[in-house]
Amino acid sequence: MSFGISNNVRCREVRECTPELFWKAVRSPLVSDICAQIADGLEKVRRGEMVKEEYETLKAGLKKRLPIFTPHATFKNGRRLNADAVPSGLSMYDIDHIADPRGYWVEKSEELRVKDVLRFVVLAHVTPSTEGLRLFFIIPQGMDLVQAQKWMSEQLGDANYDQSVKDLARSSFVVPEDYIIYIDEERLFSIDNGQLTMDNSIDNGQLTMNNSIDNGQLTMDNSIDNGQLTMNNCRSDGENNCQLSIVNCQLEKDCQLKKDCQLKFKGVPYADIIQRWFALAGGEPVQGERNDKLHRLASHLRYITDNDENLLLQIMPRYGLSEEEMKGLIHSACSAKWYGMPKMMHEAIGSIDNGQLTMDNCRSDGKNNCQLSIVNCQLKKDCQLPEMPKKLPKLIALLVSRTPDIYKPAVAHAVFPPLATHLHKVRFRYIDNVEHEATLMNVLMAGTGAGKDCISEPINRIMADIRKRDEENLRREREWKNEVNSKGSNKDKRQRPEGLVIQEIDADMTNPAFVLRTAEAEGHFLYTKLNEIDQFDALRGSGRGNQQFQIMCLAFDPGNRYGQTRVGTQSITEKVTIRFNWNAATTILKGKKYFSRVLTDGPISRINFCTIPEREIGAEMPVYGTYDAAFDEELRPYIENLNRATGLVECPQAFKLAQKMREENAEFARLSQSRVYENLSFRANVIAYLKACVLYVANGEKWDKSIEDFIRWSFHYDMWCKMEFFGDAIWEAMNADTDAAPRRGRHNLLELLPDDFTLQDAIRVRQSEGMNAEGTKVMIKQWVHRGYISGYGDGDNMTNKNYRKLKYRSDGVDLTKNRKR
Repeated sequence: MSFGISNNVRCREVRECTPELFWKAVRSPLVSDICAQIADGLEKVRRGEMVKEEYETLKAGLKKRLPIFTPHATFKNGRRLNADAVPSGLSMYDIDHIADPRGYWVEKSEELRVKDVLRFVVLAHVTPSTEGLRLFFIIPQGMDLVQAQKWMSEQLGDANYDQSVKDLARSSFVVPEDYIIYIDEERLFSIDNGQLTMDNSIDNGQLTMNNSIDNGQLTMDNSIDNGQLTMNNCRSDGENNCQLSIVNCQLEKDCQLKKDCQLKFKGVPYADIIQRWFALAGGEPVQGERNDKLHRLASHLRYITDNDENLLLQIMPRYGLSEEEMKGLIHSACSAKWYGMPKMMHEAIGSIDNGQLTMDNCRSDGKNNCQLSIVNCQLKKDCQLPEMPKKLPKLIALLVSRTPDIYKPAVAHAVFPPLATHLHKVRFRYIDNVEHEATLMNVLMAGTGAGKDCISEPINRIMADIRKRDEENLRREREWKNEVNSKGSNKDKRQRPEGLVIQEIDADMTNPAFVLRTAEAEGHFLYTKLNEIDQFDALRGSGRGNQQFQIMCLAFDPGNRYGQTRVGTQSITEKVTIRFNWNAATTILKGKKYFSRVLTDGPISRINFCTIPEREIGAEMPVYGTYDAAFDEELRPYIENLNRATGLVECPQAFKLAQKMREENAEFARLSQSRVYENLSFRANVIAYLKACVLYVANGEKWDKSIEDFIRWSFHYDMWCKMEFFGDAIWEAMNADTDAAPRRGRHNLLELLPDDFTLQDAIRVRQSEGMNAEGTKVMIKQWVHRGYISGYGDGDNMTNKNYRKLKYRSDGVDLTKNRKR
């Protein structure tokens, strides 16, 4: 049998681990980099430079990005669920908190060899923390996972082993090749098919399993009569309904219960919901958090089990807890005060039942690798990152031409702040009749090692002419400073030179220096590229308040005023209009944390966000093209067009597109009833409009269809990132005083309703999406007015009416495709 491999603990897809995938994973630069960061953190703790709590948080976050093996099993349909597990015949064994794992293995491997036990071990490696040892070993004939763990603990003389490592879906973090101490590759990938995890003897249709209830054996009559699977010795719930405890009943593939035998909620197996809940909660319980995490799980599950302790006892995973311990834990959870359903349980149900990746009807690529099929996706095109148009505007096509495909979307967004920095006193009239300059700010949020530096070289080429002009003025400034510093305090000193326009500023510039540079810029944009978003904190000023966030907001707003007044003769006293375009990069977790204090204060809606998708394990290294003189020469005419522009520039096509997109966004907001989406879409549409105008000017004030397609994509990509990274948090901040529980993303509520529905149906759909019931009548009236639905039935009372969805709106727009007939 074989074992599995997956991208990380949050990824649902599991593939069969071949020798090729195994070695690619352990030799991956990503794995090496993450484990090096963990090791560095541990060294900082030992040197007193980091407290233990900070290290544990760092380590937990980094480990979640590591690929994983599932040594105990592979999985039907490729889903890491106990219910779908096909045991591998392997078990893993952890020895934690040892100072010298390699020395420990040298000692113990000799003991195992003497006992003739070493032949069972196929892999030994240092754990990512570097303070533990992990073994993969073949389960001896006739033993199950629990018995095998106990047996190995006895062979090693380890009385304090982790008894929770008996779950078939249990994962093991991939480590670098140099962490591997011992490997028997041949037996690791060619375990005898007769070597089974449990005593799985079948005699005359009888299946006997160890580790069953009452310390005895649970026998099931596995006879098949007309295709029906019957089970004896099931427990009754008092209504002659057979209740089968599925969790912890580890069945071999030859005795698989039919899916219909699993206990379900709204047709979804509880086992699937539990697995998804663990993914949202940061992974399955590890040593030290088992009781707390299981209590929290029970507290959430009770909302979809009618607070039924007996049902919870059947569906809850044990992780080594006894029956009595589980009863006490579940009773405690069910005795707590009843509130609204927790958000995490809403997500766990919704992601499985309403539009996340499903494994049904998946295709095979010839290697038994299940290709995820996105079916029944309620978010339509918004459930995945929007795909970049094939045909791009000429300038964008040039700027991404040396960029590997995986990085092209990020680069296509990141180039706009430096491009717009070339515009001087150029204005564009938006659809609300307000004149805007091209104020564009971009944050790239992606994982560590994802390749965020991909934006650097295109930006360098765009900024080359500005940097050349800055060099001359920086030289003049240095000469003046040297002259002033060389004179005594009573000497006459020459005034600061005029015309010191220096556009590119240092990332760590202080607030007074920022104000001075802005004052001297003579209406030009300032620009900077920050390698980390928290470099913005240098602009905080005195250290109190959030001046850096205020600057972000003001930089976007036309006609803003900002500055400082100081008494000292040498101090800077200026009032300026901020014109400040910038790029920043950060990890996703750090970015979320950085903006968590200002979720509803405006910065997020004013910034254009982009990301880099996670690559497959062992993927080939992306290769860049060459940025040479030919590239610079091809770029030059576009930069010259931007530098030449002046005054108010009218772009009728961009104006018309902005109007059209605003109407589409409003329509989606009405259908989804998402206040978060609507609020974010207002400024996202302005950003998209300004990008269109920049492309129009750079292209010699010529428009083509590729600009429209690109701008539409850019808007939806920006909105996807905002909703994905901040949508839930913004919703919670906006609804802090309510018990409502949102779902990630935004759904078209009309699509969630049947073709004919009632007021009560609409109320239920709103509540399932974390919205209140009070807004339902207003929503329905709005839908009727907009021509989305029609009402029929007796009287004017909405309660007695029925409603029917209309495929076409009165103006001919197809509501299913959002386009005209």
